[in-house]
Amino acid sequence: MSLHRAQIIGAAVLLILAIIGILLVVLPAKEAKIPADNMYGIVLDAGSSHTSMYIYKWPADKQNGTGIVTQHSECDVKGGGISSYAGKPGSAAKSLEDCMEHALSKIPKSRQHQTPLCLGATAGMRLLNITSHTESARILKEVEQKLRSYPFLFKEAGILSGQAEGAYGWVTVNYLLENFVKYGFVGSWLSPGRSTIGALDLGGASTQITFQTSQKLEEPAKQMNLTLYGQTYTLYTQSFLCYGQDQFLRKLLAHLIQSQGSTTKVFNPCYPQLFNISLKLGEEVFDSPCTDKYRPVELDPQATVTVVGTGHYQQCVNNVTEIFSFSNCNYSMCSFDGVFQPRVTGSFMAFSAFYFTQIYMKTITSITVTSPNDVVEAAKLICNMTITELVKKTNASEKYMKNVCAMANFVQILLTKGYRFDEASFPSISFKKTAGGASVGWALGYMLDVSNEVPAEAFSVMKALPQGAWAAVIFLCIIFLFCALSHGMVIYMNR
Repeated sequence: MSLHRAQIIGAAVLLILAIIGILLVVLPAKEAKIPADNMYGIVLDAGSSHTSMYIYKWPADKQNGTGIVTQHSECDVKGGGISSYAGKPGSAAKSLEDCMEHALSKIPKSRQHQTPLCLGATAGMRLLNITSHTESARILKEVEQKLRSYPFLFKEAGILSGQAEGAYGWVTVNYLLENFVKYGFVGSWLSPGRSTIGALDLGGASTQITFQTSQKLEEPAKQMNLTLYGQTYTLYTQSFLCYGQDQFLRKLLAHLIQSQGSTTKVFNPCYPQLFNISLKLGEEVFDSPCTDKYRPVELDPQATVTVVGTGHYQQCVNNVTEIFSFSNCNYSMCSFDGVFQPRVTGSFMAFSAFYFTQIYMKTITSITVTSPNDVVEAAKLICNMTITELVKKTNASEKYMKNVCAMANFVQILLTKGYRFDEASFPSISFKKTAGGASVGWALGYMLDVSNEVPAEAFSVMKALPQGAWAAVIFLCIIFLFCALSHGMVIYMNR
């Protein structure tokens, strides 16, 4: 065989190899039908008043071991929280069905078996676990069986500790504000080098405060260490059970009944003037561990009490303050109820019921809350309004408006006397419902932690060639092999 002919064959071989290489590089980028480069995760936030399902997604190659998580979809479960189904076998599990079908429609079938599925129950189930461990265990078992019946990767269905709820809320806040990582203009994830901010959460049955601190903690149990994106953060986190919005309002009513010594008619200075309502003593006031210490010795749970509003700001403040205990601190500094807390530092985001209370205050009074004095001025105006005025200004129902005076004063006392925010530090609090297009709460932070346990995939594994592209590559390879064998035979015969 001549040298010229060998050169031609070599050039042909190189050309074929180049075509194959180009196809391997270019064609995968055209595949958009199946987003195989994303992983998914599902978190069910089983709160005291309702359950919300969040679907998250993140690139399968991750970043320093942690997924770059974004919210993919959301679904609100109809009905109350799962703790409200105590004594109703099967009902808590059945309530989740519609949202689980929603998840099946939103997550590609090819990824469903790899999608972690978790349910975290918060303060509502913590309270039920205190009053009836058997019922809480039954509900969780039924919920687990229901979730296992779906093709997802079931992880757990359990009661989240107050400390974990606070810490994961902190993770969510800082992640959405890009304090851990941010997407750079060059198309890569970068560490922004920013300071983290604290998280203030106010749910239905508990409230949490969490912030990063370099101060030495006198009570080690309040410390939590989290590792995210290759860095470890030391947090102070504390959850106060029975100080969520719903349980606080129960405690306030129970306190008024006890202090006035009446179970038939009670005057509530936090209700609008002349507003009145009848409540069942058992179901709506004393049917909770949070009101045990106020419970009358002889109580008929089926009896009703008439609560009459007097709309008196100062008396409301006094009664709300008495719900807290600001004495008996065995540490150098405390928040309330004898709980150690270091000095608050840095900025904070307040969400959940903090946000809604602030929105009502601004809507009703046109006062933007940026200082303790703003809260006081807004609360004074609100407590002097009638229920008709409150409903007209907000277009909200009496169900919520009857409590806005009490909640305005509760937020004031909790933040200033409880958490010790003053004129200098209070302006650092921002009240938010969402950030970065996602709901603020503990669920996203929890999923970020779960994503640490999901193995990352190599980038080459994630890119899949479409069927037509594979056929073209195989066809070219066969031609190349045929040509190579033919020329091999020619060379052999010539020799």
